Amino acid sequence: MSEQGIFDFENEDDGQAGLLTDLLNRAERVLVKKLSNNDRDWARFANKHQAGVYIPAEQREGGFFPPLETKARKDANAAPIREAWFDTYWPQASGDERSKHTRIVHYTSKGPETHMTRLPKECFGYLSPASFLVMGRYRQGEDTAYECLTIDSASDDAELLLAQLDITPDFLIGEFEPAEIRAREQDRVLDFVEELIAAWHAGTIVDFARARAAMPKTEELAGLARGRYLELHGLERLDPFVIKRPGDALREISRIIEWDMFREFQRRERAVDLVRIVMGDKPRDMTVAEVIRRLVSELPQVDALMLSASQQRKSRAGYSYEHHIEAMLAGGGIPFEKQVVIEAKKRPDFILPSLRFIRSGDAAAASGLILSAKTTLRERWKQVEREKGEHRLYLTTVDENIAGNAIEDMASLGVHLVIPESLMDARETEYSGHKNVLTFEQFCSGVIRPAMNQWA
Repeated sequence: MSEQGIFDFENEDDGQAGLLTDLLNRAERVLVKKLSNNDRDWARFANKHQAGVYIPAEQREGGFFPPLETKARKDANAAPIREAWFDTYWPQASGDERSKHTRIVHYTSKGPETHMTRLPKECFGYLSPASFLVMGRYRQGEDTAYECLTIDSASDDAELLLAQLDITPDFLIGEFEPAEIRAREQDRVLDFVEELIAAWHAGTIVDFARARAAMPKTEELAGLARGRYLELHGLERLDPFVIKRPGDALREISRIIEWDMFREFQRRERAVDLVRIVMGDKPRDMTVAEVIRRLVSELPQVDALMLSASQQRKSRAGYSYEHHIEAMLAGGGIPFEKQVVIEAKKRPDFILPSLRFIRSGDAAAASGLILSAKTTLRERWKQVEREKGEHRLYLTTVDENIAGNAIEDMASLGVHLVIPESLMDARETEYSGHKNVLTFEQFCSGVIRPAMNQWA
C-alpha cells in the first residue's frame, strides 16, 4: 500500500475532495475543528462580535501555530495582548482572498479566549451547521506553509474527511499526523493481507472471501452493533424509558460502533474483490508487467468497485438506523407497525401504535402518530411530509447539519424533529430554540408514554 494512496478519495472531481486529498498527502500535521455557530456567524451577519474562529488554549499552545508574542502597547499597565501572524492559503477562495496574512490573538484580559482572524469570509458564510475547518501545515523550502479548507458538513466531502481521519461524531477539535495515520492503517490491514495472499496462492480465495470478507446483511450488522453497545454499557435491551439519554445511545450505535464495524468489513471485502479483479481466482505466476496490464485493462471494473463502495455506505446507513429505532421501540414495549402502506406511494417507517388504531375514528385515534427515521436529512425531509396526512408526524435523525431555516420550514408543515440529547444545545448545531424540536428522551417521556395509556 503506497503512503499516498491511503488518502486517495473516491470521486475526487466532486466538490473539494481533490483539494482535501492533496492537503492530507502533503501536510506534516493537520488541525481539524468542527465549527461552532459563532465560528460561522461572523461571516454571515454584520452584528456579530466574534471575527474569526475560536482556538482553544490547548491548540493555541500545542505547537501547530507559531508561538505567540506579546504585542507592544502604549499603556504599560494594560493587560497583555499576545499574538502571532502567519501566511495562510485558501484554495477555495477567489482572487486575492486566497492568500491571507492571518492573525491568532489572545486578549489576556478575556481569560483563555483566543481567535484566529483575517480569514476569507466567503469560505465560511455558506457553511451548514457543524461544518469543518481543516488546516494543513507543511514545509515549503525553509518556511512553514499553512493551507486551509472549509468542508461543508452536508457534503460528501465531510463523510470522506471523517472516514480518512477516523473522526467520531462527538469530535470537536484535534490535531492529526497523516504519516502516523497511514502507518496505523497499514498495520491494521497487514495481517489480513497476509491471509489474503496465502488464500490466493492456495487457490482458495473464493472460499476465503465467503468466510473472511463477506459483508453481513444490513439487519445482521445492525444487530451486531447493538449487541456491542449493550455489552459495553451492561444493558439487557434498548429500553428508551431506562436509558438516560436514548437519543445519544442511538447515535453511538449507528455513527460510532456500527460505522467502525462496517468500515472493517468493507475494507476486507473491497481488498478481496480488488485482488480477484486484477489477479483472478486461480493462482499462477505473474510478472510485474502482467499485473500492471491487468490493472490497466480492468480499470472500468476497479472504478465500478470504488463507486459501489461509496454507494454502499450511503444506502445502508438509512436502513440500519431504522433497525435501531425498531429495536428501541420494541425494547420499551412501545406498540408499532413498520412499513405499512397508508395509501398509494405512502409507506411511513413506523406507525404508532397501528394503522387500524389511527383509522379507527375514535377520539383516541388522534394520539397515534407517524415516526420517520432518517440518518441524514439534507432535502429528504420533504419526502416525509406527504406521509403526514392528518396525523402527527415525528422525524428522528442523528444529523447535525440542519440549518435553522430548514427547521422552521418543517415547523410550518407540522413536522416535529426528534434528535439526540447532545445535539440539542450543542454550540455547533442550530436546533436550540425551535418549538418543533425535541430530544429522543423528551419524545419518549412526553409524547409516547402519555399516549400509551390510550393505546392499550
